[in-house]
Amino acid sequence: MTFQSALRVGLAKVFVYALLALFVLPAVTYVFAGYAQRDQDARFVEGIGQRIDLGQGMQPAEKQARKDYYRRNPPSTICGSTDPEAQDYREALCARFSDVWQFNMARKVSLWTLMAGAALLLAVLGLGALAFVDRKLQYKSFVTGWRLTTVASAVALVLQGAMAVWLSFWVTAFFFHKYSPKLIIVVGLAVAAGVFVAVAGIFRRVQPESRAVGELVSEADAPLLWKRIRHMAQRLKTEPPQHIVAGIDANFFVTEAPLAVGNQTLTGRTLFVSLPLLRILDQSEADAVFGHELAHLRGGDTQSSAQLGPKLVQFDHYRHAMRTGGLTAVVSPLLDLYRTIFEIALASDSRAREFKADRIAAKLVSPAAIAQSLVKIAAYAQYRTKIEDELFGRSERHDNTTLGIAHFVAKGLAPYAASDDFLGAMKTANVPHPFDSHPAMPERLRNVGMALKAQDYSAIAVRAPAATWVQEIVTADAIEQRLWSEYEQQFAQDHERSLAYRYEPANDEERALVLQYFPPVVFALKGADTVEISIDGIRTSADETTVFWDAIKSLQFKESSFGNALVVVHPEKGMLGAKTSKIKLSGLKKEKDAFNAAVAHYWQRHQIMRAHQQAQ
Repeated sequence: MTFQSALRVGLAKVFVYALLALFVLPAVTYVFAGYAQRDQDARFVEGIGQRIDLGQGMQPAEKQARKDYYRRNPPSTICGSTDPEAQDYREALCARFSDVWQFNMARKVSLWTLMAGAALLLAVLGLGALAFVDRKLQYKSFVTGWRLTTVASAVALVLQGAMAVWLSFWVTAFFFHKYSPKLIIVVGLAVAAGVFVAVAGIFRRVQPESRAVGELVSEADAPLLWKRIRHMAQRLKTEPPQHIVAGIDANFFVTEAPLAVGNQTLTGRTLFVSLPLLRILDQSEADAVFGHELAHLRGGDTQSSAQLGPKLVQFDHYRHAMRTGGLTAVVSPLLDLYRTIFEIALASDSRAREFKADRIAAKLVSPAAIAQSLVKIAAYAQYRTKIEDELFGRSERHDNTTLGIAHFVAKGLAPYAASDDFLGAMKTANVPHPFDSHPAMPERLRNVGMALKAQDYSAIAVRAPAATWVQEIVTADAIEQRLWSEYEQQFAQDHERSLAYRYEPANDEERALVLQYFPPVVFALKGADTVEISIDGIRTSADETTVFWDAIKSLQFKESSFGNALVVVHPEKGMLGAKTSKIKLSGLKKEKDAFNAAVAHYWQRHQIMRAHQQAQ
């Protein structure tokens, strides 16, 4: 499944969720209020008819006329009547907060909410459609949609929350002639908390920061490279980058957004170059890559990304807050719907921009140069990922001083390029990039008029360059050495931490590593008693027993005035269903949150370890 097709499948799902989020609760309120009104009308008309029949001093015709009047004007309609003769009737039944007033108001509010939901849905779809027209409308439509959907989701939460509180009283009161104050309070508190999250999320400001791992390359360190970049920018009639950053990531990119590099933040136009890739690219191939990136600058791609990026980050933070804010999750599908529509528009625009940048690079340098650079970059990136996955999957600790990822990649790239795995991978390969979803490489090759055969990929991937731009960067070797050292040190640390989750442990060495990350945690209980959480299980000093993790299916912390306890559900069955036991935690009060967090952390480690052991 391609990235775009996956987005479309996701759009279909989130559209259904948005329909449910917008319309289910108002529809339920509307239907229930209507049902209750009809019942209320029937009982009222029957009761008033009996009172009229029992009345003295009225002729049968007058009695019938009065009964007909109430049948034509039941309580559900009288509150909206302007008939002056019905003034006393209205005052008797339609006082604020009376039953008749409440059902009438619930009916109106739910109907208007349904109509507003439909209008909102059409507005979201319309704004989403505008994002496909052009880039200027794309930005304006997103800002408008961002403001509309964030405010609308908060308003929808208030309205639907009010309906939920109202229903929590009336559904039980109407059908069972009783109500639960606890249910009403719980629903009310959940609504209040959700509204707080929604409103706070609207006014929260997020400071997005893009970061690149690399070092600045000054003009004094690479005068010929800077001269070439400026000359190509001049040919393309665009301003050249103000900064060049060299790193070891397997990609090239340009940005006009603030970019954090080391301890400083770069502003203006920045070009990131990959030193490992520059070592395998011939200068003409690298020039084609530079041309591609400069084309993004000329076309305003980076400017629009810098402008839109912070808005996307702000919107995504709000979406996350709504998803994880409890009751706010009810209205989050509306935000998801707009974001998914916009992501499809961005992906379509990104695809068109990449094709256009490739064509410009092909015209500026040559179709062969851009095609060969794409093959080499994809081959290197795929093989490096393969090597790193293999190294990370090993069950032995790595020595970061001898890890040598760069050496492994350089040594094994040629054999990999001759393998069947390589040819299969290249058919669907994407050239990596940190900001865009690039089209598959074969499509990009066809776009510049280069139809390569399968055997061509391998030959290009291993072709040694005659001259590279790395040779023109005085500080390249030192930069690479520093960055690879830091990268491999972090890689080894991350791998070691993953082993702490994977090891059972099976021996003293493995146990020592696991205990390094998961040492026993002790919490004080009542008196001198303690409870200890370890990689083995949960042990209390009161009964000197340990509940081992393998004997646990699920856990639930129970609070009680008689003392807290941890209820353990065991895998085996008991006589009356699931077998359970309790770990008494009397005296654990202030540290209960820390205790629950520790239990969840160690329980998660055990589950990951068992899943890994079974996979092995």
